[in-house]
Amino acid sequence: MVHCGPFTFPALQNKLRINNFIRAPEVQVITDEGKQLGVMKITDALRMSREMDLDLVEVGPNVQPPIVKIMDYGKYQYLKSRQEKKTKAKTKDQETKTVRVGFKTGAHDIETKARKTDEFLQEGHPVKVELTLRGREKALAHMGLEKLKGFLTVLSQPYITQGEPKRSPFGWVVMIQFDKKRNNGSTQQNKSSATQ
Repeated sequence: MVHCGPFTFPALQNKLRINNFIRAPEVQVITDEGKQLGVMKITDALRMSREMDLDLVEVGPNVQPPIVKIMDYGKYQYLKSRQEKKTKAKTKDQETKTVRVGFKTGAHDIETKARKTDEFLQEGHPVKVELTLRGREKALAHMGLEKLKGFLTVLSQPYITQGEPKRSPFGWVVMIQFDKKRNNGSTQQNKSSATQ
């Protein structure tokens, strides 16, 4: 509960008007469960919320009369912040990872980078695979594309490509992500799709 006598702590307000900060003389009142209590004077609505040891929160300020809800504002704020943290965590989980392979990268390094790419895919991250071409290597772009496709065949996690490999100023780039539909450990389909 955030009211104290006739005053309310404005620091706990987050764009919603609560308790004595609601300015409308009349309001439409609903309970926390969504039950409509009808239109009443703000003083009656405040008295009712205090009797229930809850807060009066203006949830629909743009209608006449405004809609207010009798609820536990502290609990509402807590649940809202938890939901925002979950959303942020999910967004962070979906962070795009980048794996760079050079035109002259050796077989051992290819395997190491492929293992790292597999880890990213398994964790649910989209992966941007870049094959870099430097100097005279840029004249061998077609061979660079074959090297990129060859790298994709080394991956053990099932994946899908988001479009065809594209030419970039530094070489070739392709976006891949974990294929939930083919999550059976089979790499055969990966190899066939990478060589097409």
